[in-house]
Order: sequence, then C-alpha cells, then structure tokens
Amino acid sequence: MAKSKTTKKRKNSDYKASSILAAEENKKPEKKSTFSRAQERAEKRQKNKNKPKEKREKGRLKEYFRGVKLEMRKVVWPTRAELGSYTVVVLAVCAAFALLFWGVDSAVLAGIKAICF
Repeated sequence: MAKSKTTKKRKNSDYKASSILAAEENKKPEKKSTFSRAQERAEKRQKNKNKPKEKREKGRLKEYFRGVKLEMRKVVWPTRAELGSYTVVVLAVCAAFALLFWGVDSAVLAGIKAICF
C-alpha cells in the first residue's frame, strides 16, 4: 500500500495574509518628505545614543602604528639633490601661476574701468 501525502489544510485567514503580503511586496515605496526622513534619522541617533558603547579591542592602536611603520619602510625617499630640484620646480610653477593670475586680474580690472568709468 502506498503512503498518501498529507497536506496541511490552510485556513481562510492564511490566504488573506499571503495576499496582503504579496500586495505589499508589489507596492512602490512611498516618497517621504525631507522632514520625515530627518525625523527618522534623529530617532535612530537617539536610539544609538542610549546603547552602551562597545569596548575597544586591546592593542588596536599598537597594530595601527605597526602598520604605519611597515608602510613607511616601503616609501622611496628622494635624495638631497632630487629634493632640491623638486623644490625649485614647485617654486617656479607657483611664481608662474601668480604672474598669470595677476595679469588676468589686471586685464579684467582695466576692462571694467574702461566700461564703467
């Protein structure tokens, strides 16, 4: 004799609940106003404020500096001559841009004076 499958009978309320859930899933999310979103964020912050702060892991700061030290070993530092030449290039570019901005500013000011006065 073959065993028959036993099925659980569903109540009418089960059908209603599943149809409500399906309708909610298909519903587009409502657009909230800026004010209501701000209120929700403020409520979240207030809830988080009341939570006890978690303890920091020991050695966390030590691990950070160990990582910094490891990364600093990978840095290729310029020689004294390279550093001098880089400094000269930076100062020259700054001077060139200062002169350029001064020239443009003077030209605009002369144009305004010619038109208005």
